[in-house]
Amino acid sequence: MLAGSEEFDFIGSAPALRDTFTAVRHTQPDIVLLDHSAGLKAVFEFIADVKNVAGNCQAVLWVHDLADVDCFRALRCGARGILKKTLPVEVLVDCLRAVARGDVWIEGSPELSPQDADRRPAPRLTPREKQIVQQICEGLKNKEIAQALSITAGTVKVHLMHIFEKTGVKDRFELAIQGRRLLGLDSSTVPKMGPRSEDQGEPALKYPLVQGE
Repeated sequence: MLAGSEEFDFIGSAPALRDTFTAVRHTQPDIVLLDHSAGLKAVFEFIADVKNVAGNCQAVLWVHDLADVDCFRALRCGARGILKKTLPVEVLVDCLRAVARGDVWIEGSPELSPQDADRRPAPRLTPREKQIVQQICEGLKNKEIAQALSITAGTVKVHLMHIFEKTGVKDRFELAIQGRRLLGLDSSTVPKMGPRSEDQGEPALKYPLVQGE
C-alpha cells in the first residue's frame, strides 16, 4: 500500500511488536504505523519505549475503533496520530503527511499545526486551570483530577467550562489534543534516555508474540 509511494520511503513491516521494536531501534524511522492486535496495554508500552530508543520516531495508531479515554492514553504515551482502518488510503497518507510535519492527527478532530498555534494568542488561564489542562492531557477523568487537586468534581466541571470558553475548544477530547500547545509545551514530550550504545546489548523485550493483522 505504501511501498509504491514516492512521498514516503517504505522501510518494511514486522509481524509482532518485538520484531517492530528491533527494526525501529536499528533503522530509526520517522514514523511507525501500528495496529493494536497485540492489545492496547502492550501497544502503549511500545510507543513509550520507542521514544526512548528512537526519539524522532512518531507513532501512528491504525485501529478499527478506539474509545476517547484510550485516545487520551495514546497521546499521553507519545502517539501523534490515531486513524481508523475503514478510511481510504488517501486519508492514511494525509495522516502520515501531517504527522511528518509535526502535527497531531486524530480523525474527526480539528487540525492545528504548530504554525497555526503560534499565530493564536495564548489564552490567559489561571494556575488552577493550567493544572486541569495538564491533567486532561494525561488522560485523567474528572473524579481523578478532583482527587489529585483536592477539589470537588463539580469544581473541576466549572473550571472546564471556563477553559472551553477561553480557549475555544469544544470538548475535553479536543482539549487533550490541543492542551499541551495551549500550555506552551511540546505535545510529543516524553522522557528520553537517548539511543543505547551497541556495547550495552539488546534491551529485554516484554512484548507478547502476537501476529499483526
